[in-house]
Amino acid sequence: MKLRAYLSLAAAILLSVSIAGMAQAPTGKIYGRVTDPTGVPKGAGTVSLSTDGGTTLKYNFPVSATGDFTGDGIAPGTYSVVFRLPETPAGKLVDHIDNVKIAAGDNVHQDVDMSRQAYIDQMTPEQKKQVEEFKTKNTEVMKANQVIKVLNVDLNDARTANHDKKYDVAETLMLKDTGLKPDGELLWYELGNAQLGLKKYDDAVTSYKKAIDLATDPKKKPNPELIGGAHAAVGEADARNNKPEDAAGEYDQAAKLNPTRTAFYYSNEAVVFQNVGNADAQAAAADKAITADPKNPLPYYLKGQALISKATVDAKTGVYVLPPGCEDAYQKYLDLAPTGPYANDVKAILAQSQTKVQKEVKNKK
Repeated sequence: MKLRAYLSLAAAILLSVSIAGMAQAPTGKIYGRVTDPTGVPKGAGTVSLSTDGGTTLKYNFPVSATGDFTGDGIAPGTYSVVFRLPETPAGKLVDHIDNVKIAAGDNVHQDVDMSRQAYIDQMTPEQKKQVEEFKTKNTEVMKANQVIKVLNVDLNDARTANHDKKYDVAETLMLKDTGLKPDGELLWYELGNAQLGLKKYDDAVTSYKKAIDLATDPKKKPNPELIGGAHAAVGEADARNNKPEDAAGEYDQAAKLNPTRTAFYYSNEAVVFQNVGNADAQAAAADKAITADPKNPLPYYLKGQALISKATVDAKTGVYVLPPGCEDAYQKYLDLAPTGPYANDVKAILAQSQTKVQKEVKNKK
């Protein structure tokens, strides 16, 4: 009995040592990418390892959507790397790379590159023609993509330059780029911004309208933000170029085409007319902004500022007499923004006109 026990124990020890030895046997790895004859990655299929030229597939690794594959746990040896598509018939293969050696501990990089000359040589004349045609077209696409990259960099630089008021820098960049890509509406829009900053109002209008024409092409998806913004920008250029009626029409068009920004456009219109000293147009724009957003305090202040230009002075008392609507606009501004940036100025104006601030009257009560 003891002898049997010893024999059983010895067998168990030998078995465990054998298993441990198998588990620790050194293996190798492989990785790579599969590309077709035009150099485009294959997004499906299987890469296998074979020791008999592809008849028997010992290891199989899936090809990812980017054409990549990885595999590990490979016994050391010399293999054929075989590529098959999902629809490849049994016993057939698409491509193979022979004599790939994988040693213990290796991580072998082996691509299946079907653009190599050995693979191309076995193709039919018609297949070779198709590959060359695709490569030619692909080269043109790559060149176009490279141009787009340059344009995007320039566009970003132009935006920064315009923000920093380096309008001449932005104009130079965008004049060059609109020449390279005349159908780029964003380029024309940024060129308009630069020309507006340089006070080249006619040129700015031309650039903005070019952007509008391109952006409203029925073949393109409409961009209300760009189209509306361009119309508003034309409005600003017209206002600064002493064309108030044209300017108002452009702001109205901007609000129509991009209604979500109506209040913003009309508030800006009032500010621009204030800058150019057109009080009547400023008041009209402020009224439109108030209608669009009655809770925004700024248009009430802008309306009051426009109307105060028509204030008179009482000859007997020397007190300012505010025109109709001016006091109401100022009071409404204070109601909405009692501590706003213009609150003290408004209170001073009302005090000079001997108009008590309504809030102060209510507090006395």
